[in-house]
Parts: sequence; C-alpha cells; structure tokens
Amino acid sequence: MEHINKNICALATPQGSGAIGVIRLSGPDVISIVDKIFVPGGKSKASLADTPAYKMRFGSIYDGERLLDEVLVSVFHAPHSYTGENSVEISCHGSSYILQQVMLLLLKCGIKMAEPGEFSKRAFLNGKLDLAQAEAVADLIASETAAAHQVAMKQMKGGFSNELRQMRDSLLNLVSMMELELDFSEEDVEFADRSELKNLLDQVTSKVGSLIESFTLGNVIKNGVPVAIIGATNTGKSTLLNTLLGEDKAIVSNIHGTTRDVIEDTINLGGITFRFIDTAGIRETKETIEIIGIERTYQKLKQASIVVMVLDATRPEYFESSLINLSTRLNKDKQKLVILLNKAELAGSLNHSGTEPERGQIGKDGTEEINNNLSEGQKICANILSSAILNIDSNNESFNSRVSDLEENSLNNDSLESNSVNKLIDHIKNICSNSAENLETPLLSPISVLPISAKQKLGITSLKELLISTQKDNSNIDSNATLVTNARHYQALMEAQIALYRVEDGLASATPTDLVAQDIREALYHLGSIVGEINTEEILGNIFSRFCIGK
Repeated sequence: MEHINKNICALATPQGSGAIGVIRLSGPDVISIVDKIFVPGGKSKASLADTPAYKMRFGSIYDGERLLDEVLVSVFHAPHSYTGENSVEISCHGSSYILQQVMLLLLKCGIKMAEPGEFSKRAFLNGKLDLAQAEAVADLIASETAAAHQVAMKQMKGGFSNELRQMRDSLLNLVSMMELELDFSEEDVEFADRSELKNLLDQVTSKVGSLIESFTLGNVIKNGVPVAIIGATNTGKSTLLNTLLGEDKAIVSNIHGTTRDVIEDTINLGGITFRFIDTAGIRETKETIEIIGIERTYQKLKQASIVVMVLDATRPEYFESSLINLSTRLNKDKQKLVILLNKAELAGSLNHSGTEPERGQIGKDGTEEINNNLSEGQKICANILSSAILNIDSNNESFNSRVSDLEENSLNNDSLESNSVNKLIDHIKNICSNSAENLETPLLSPISVLPISAKQKLGITSLKELLISTQKDNSNIDSNATLVTNARHYQALMEAQIALYRVEDGLASATPTDLVAQDIREALYHLGSIVGEINTEEILGNIFSRFCIGK
C-alpha cells in the first residue's frame, strides 16, 4: 500500500511548554534520516541503525551547524514497534520553540506530517492490532475514570477481539459444513448434525445478545451517565446546571424561554462521570425556535438514564400538570426519576400566582393586620413586629415564645426543612402515588423528592450523593466481563443478531441450506467488521480521523 513508503512524524505530547516533548516517527527510512541530524554524545559514535532495540541514545540534534537541542533518541526496529515499522522517538526539552524547530527540520528532510490516528492505523494495517484494539487505544487515552480505564485496557489487550474471533470460528465451521452439503446436494447427504448445529447457534446468539446488553453499561462508563434536567420555564434548570458544574455554562434570566437549545457538560462525582443535559423549558408556545427546543427536550429525555424533574416551590399549582405530562414520556422501567423542589427557601413566601403577597392594612392600633395569604412564618414575624410597636417588654414570655416559633418555622439553610417545604413535598408524593387512569400502578415512582435551592447552593450535596447512589450497581465491574463501549460495535452486533435470528427461523422451518448459509455469512460479515477482518478505506478513514495527532 502507498502508506508503507511514507515516513511520518508528529508531536506525541500535548501542545504547550513542559519539561519534555516527544516527537514520534515511523516509516522505512526514519532511522537513517534521524541519523543524519543526530550527533551521538559520549564515546560511542555508532549510528542509530546499529543501536540495539529498546535502547536510548544521548546526543544532539543539529540543523547544519546550528545546535537545536540535546536529546534522547529511542530506536525501534521493524517489526518490533507499535506500528510494525522502523520507529524513532526523540525526547527533547519541552520548549515550544525547540519542538517546532526540530519538526521543521524533519519536514525539510522529507518526512511528512502524520494524519490523525495514522500511527494506530499503520499498526492495524501491519497486523500489530486489530480494529477493535486500535479503537481501544483512543478510548484509553480519553479515559477519565478507573472504570473507563479498566474497560479500555481489557479491549486493547484483545479480550473483546478474542471473544469475537471464537464466535466467528464457530460460525465458519458451521457454514463450511453446510456449504459442503451443497457441493454434494445430488447425493442427498447431511454433513452437519442439525441438533449440534442448533446448539452451536444458540451459544453464539446468546453471546451476541449479552454483548448487546452490555452496551448500556459500557456507554455509561465511556461517555458518562446521561442526566436530563427538565421542567417548565423559569424553574431554575439552567441555574442548577451552573451550580453543579461550578461555572456559568448556561445563560440564566427571569425571561421565560431563555434556554432554546440543549446544553451539555460532564462532571466526575465519586469516580463516576455524569453527563448533565440542560433542556429548554416546557410550556405552551407559538414561537418556532422555542418549539424546536422543546422537541429536543423530549428527545434528550428519551436518551437519559436519569431524569431530573425540577419543580418551582413558588408555583405549586403547576405541579400536577408537569408530573402528568412527564408520566406520558418517561420509561418507568429503564429510567430513574429524581424530583427536585427548587427555590425551597422561598416556599410559602409567594402566592400561587408567583407574585409577592399583598401587604395587610394598617389597623386602628397602628399595627399592620396579618393578610391571610402570608405564610405561617411571615404571620409570626408580623406579630413580632406588632408587639415591638406596642413596646411589649422583650422579656415577656409571649414575645420569647413567638421568636421560638419563628425559628422553628423558618427555613433551615442546612437541611432545607420547614413546614411549608414538607407540605409541598407531601403534595408532590401524593400526585405521584395517584394511579393513572385504568392503571393499577402509580403515576410516577421517583427515587427521591429533594428540596434544593440552586441559586443559594443549598441541598446540592444531597443531590450529588443521591446521583452517586443510583450507580452503585455499576461501581464494581467484573474484571473478566467484556463490555461494548463503541456505538459502531453495537450496531454491528445488532445486525449480526438479526442475521442469526433468520438462521434460527430457517433451521426451524427447513429453509433451503443455501439460504441459511447466506444468513450465516452475513452474520460473519458484521462480526468481522468489528475487528477489521472486513473493512473499507472509507470506514478506516472515518475511525482513525477521530484519533489525536501522534497516535
């Protein structure tokens, strides 16, 4: 292939200044090319070509007469290298200027800049890695948790590939016997025992099915647990996202419909990556853009493992309609629901219209009458103020009792508990426990109803602990288990499963052998595409283009 004759180079360490920067080279002539610009230090003047494998040489890189840097050079002779080709790694000082000058010198010597993922692509094309292992290299580099690292390491060592290879070998033996029967069709002989054939097929189909099921967990480990934050407009969804992330990721305002599109970001909680998705507020609207945003909200809701419904404590009259709407869209068997009572510090301080309650009228005695719309805590506070106007002695037992009542009924900033908050939570639970029409099951079954204040950052720790607890079943991964984390692999397994189901139906209904054999070959094709035994240049280009430069 054309790539075999090209010598490539790339910076293998991140951009920016550091103690050391590594330049990686691969190709048939890279050792001899580097030998021309490298002057060995010390007593040994042997060329790099004569350097034993896996040995480092100290020396200097010169551009003509100009010294660029003192370096360490590692030499890897083909085929004993990552790419299977002659390879060199130059460890320079981490100055951006030095690395740039060395790279320019290599380009001047005829070496080409590597494309994204080209080193791993060469490793695959030269048989050093299969395609699943090569993709695991990218996953390993991107891993940010212990679980993601563990899964990527197992795949890179060939655990997933070995299982696929065993399944393909079984299917190959199966289809070979069936095609042998076709060659002797006139003699009416049967080389493949149908009962043994069915047992083998059941084993392969079962294994493919378990790999498909593992994608749910594997995708969570690789990309994070998808958590959709939903609710009506102005319930505090964007404020909650910003509080969880610790930065102003989403625009926050009092204007309804501010969030028009989906905003996503990830954080690590207790070693688990959560992918939070802030969605457009749900409400009746005629604005085209906002309607599109709400449709995307419903799409993201379907994709989430955890749904966080945010309710506004100052607008309890919308609780029932919001929860009923959610119940029609939530997958109660597969999705976990958390209900948040946001703005809990304001519970009872606003009337049901969402506005400040009207002030009471001034009484004949010069005090303000208590309006019936006020919360219990506000009434007590107003009574205390009235007492102060009438110059009641602060040592009066009644005065002290009222202060005590105020402290008990006012919101506790640590626990977010108050009479008003508890009543609203009970109201939410009652709505959720009501059976849907003609159904015996509850309307919704949230794992928890939590009071929070996203703006005041209250109750957030409890929310984080709750989210971590939802993943306790996924925290201990069986080190011997194979998990599918790649969407391409998942799709190929799904296609293989469909073909295997057709084989099962064909055997059960005595379908002609040649048609059954064709379905087996299709299953083989899809399984082979995962490890790269079946590939096209287009597929390879798409896969390796996602790799970082230098890998």
